[in-house]
Amino acid sequence: MNQLIEIIKTWFERQAFGVCEWWGDRLKIRSTNIRLFFIYTSFLTVGSPIIIYMVMAFWKKMRTMISAQRRGSVWDL
Repeated sequence: MNQLIEIIKTWFERQAFGVCEWWGDRLKIRSTNIRLFFIYTSFLTVGSPIIIYMVMAFWKKMRTMISAQRRGSVWDL
């Protein structure tokens, strides 16, 4: 049962752009606490953190795309 929950949790984390996990790694906080923060503030502020979450997901995706396009030298073809 726990393995099934972990599989579902991993799938949702990948589908949700990994923003909470990225912030958790960066701030040394568990990603579940960050997710709860987004959920609670979404209820209190009628969804505005969802917009912030999407902006952060877009920023994170663009950042990885830009870093993937950079080449270190001529020999890194």
